[in-house]
Amino acid sequence: MRHPLPGATFLVTGGGSGIGRLLSLRAADEGAHVVIWDLSASAGESVRDEIRARGGHADSYAIDVTDREAVKTAAEVVGPVDILVNNAGVVTGKRLLDATEEEIERTFDVNVMALYWTTRAFLGGMIERRHGAVMTVSSAAGLVGVAKQTDYSASKFAAFGFAESLRAELAKDATGVDSLVACPFYIDTGMFAGVRTKVPRLLPILDQDYAAGRILTAIVEGRQQLVMPRMVGVIPAARLLPVKLFDRVMNLFGVNDTMDAFTGRGRDLPDTTGPAVR
Repeated sequence: MRHPLPGATFLVTGGGSGIGRLLSLRAADEGAHVVIWDLSASAGESVRDEIRARGGHADSYAIDVTDREAVKTAAEVVGPVDILVNNAGVVTGKRLLDATEEEIERTFDVNVMALYWTTRAFLGGMIERRHGAVMTVSSAAGLVGVAKQTDYSASKFAAFGFAESLRAELAKDATGVDSLVACPFYIDTGMFAGVRTKVPRLLPILDQDYAAGRILTAIVEGRQQLVMPRMVGVIPAARLLPVKLFDRVMNLFGVNDTMDAFTGRGRDLPDTTGPAVR
């Protein structure tokens, strides 16, 4: 199924910065009415005003997507949505014993539980209208565990499973609604500032404009799974190897060294992309 943007209501969580901002701008340029949900009122309003200044249509709401009651209330205000992009995400970048209990819980609240609250808020209307799409931004870290990402990687495995199970459920019930998932490697939004890649030709740090364009194209074309770059796509096949050999291959490509110099944004806000080996 294709999901054309002109005239569509396009809601992005974490739309105030990073990939969320770029998706919002691009969708508006293509004729969508963009709805931005972001924890930061000022960040969301800034993107809204940027879109309006370019002649587009946009609204912004300060929403904590981990608060299911707030999500329900805001969804009632927004009304029907044609395309939902579950994009908000956070990362600690800490070893298991260094992360606080609160940080671990927050990672799962934002990266996993929020998927349920936002999708449940709009999916029923999509099914009634028999059209719509839910794009979940997972990560390459949702396909392979990475050192210093025990919380983030696990949450992105969950996001991938959520999108895949939802896809099967919607198809089985012949709803006419798509569940799509994107699994990018690190994106240069700043959320993963300091990360390094050992093999930039095969596993490059992704340009954010390029990544946003690929994700938006996947939505329009109804592409059920987007993996960036192509090298990430070999991970499922590599799992046929014995575990020790699989681990050696991942180490050969430096996957578990990527977070060694991680610094992150330096601010504690739900961001918009979070691709750690995402």
